[in-house]
Amino acid sequence: MALFRGLFFVLLLGAAISFALYAVTGQSKYRKFGLRIVIGTLLAAFGFFAVLIVQRIA
Repeated sequence: MALFRGLFFVLLLGAAISFALYAVTGQSKYRKFGLRIVIGTLLAAFGFFAVLIVQRIA
């Protein structure tokens, strides 16, 4: 459980760094990369919590 929390934190930190680089440099590649990280992290989080809910029900 702690591994997943740490992984989510690192991914969101990477997205924040990408957005900061976009703000400093103005290059859209950093914004696109940050959005991909956020979307992937959210999808993984929803999947993770869906598995937890299914385990509680079953």
